[in-house]
Amino acid sequence: MISAGDFRNGVTIELEGNVFQIIEFQHVKPGKGAAFVRTKLKNIKSGGVVEKTFRPTEKCPTARIDRKEMQYLYSDGDLYNYMDTESYEQIALNRDAVGDSMKFVKENEMVKMLSHNGSIFAVEPPLFVELEITETEPGFKGDTATGATKPATVETGATVQVPLFVNQGDVIKIDTRTGEYLSRV
Repeated sequence: MISAGDFRNGVTIELEGNVFQIIEFQHVKPGKGAAFVRTKLKNIKSGGVVEKTFRPTEKCPTARIDRKEMQYLYSDGDLYNYMDTESYEQIALNRDAVGDSMKFVKENEMVKMLSHNGSIFAVEPPLFVELEITETEPGFKGDTATGATKPATVETGATVQVPLFVNQGDVIKIDTRTGEYLSRV
């Protein structure tokens, strides 16, 4: 059990028969009346976001989320195939279950499977990946005053905004949470 006064971003709670992850929380103490905690909760099964307020003394059961390392093998149409490196058991998830989380992940890379009560609800890619640029237009010197970017396609097929000096064939480092270019490798 966790009280609303102890809420933090990323904590998962069980509420009304569903499992929610706290995206945002704010302790509010109005000049008149009792304090309360305003939250934004994401339903981990459906992906929907709801806003809810709690009294700071309210308690909710914490949801146990299991994280397991698995290796991404390949995609086959709408299915993504993964393997447990300890038991060599393979599972396939459809594109709806995976969402956008796999757009920066190459084959044979390790990902984390997030599950609740045995059912997988999300795939967590590595925080940073290094990918080669397969297609981008050349940047020309003098095109801009400061910090211009251009679109570039990486080897997984995703598009990233990169600085003008980055060329086709370069390997770049990307933050998978935001999809932002970090540096050349």
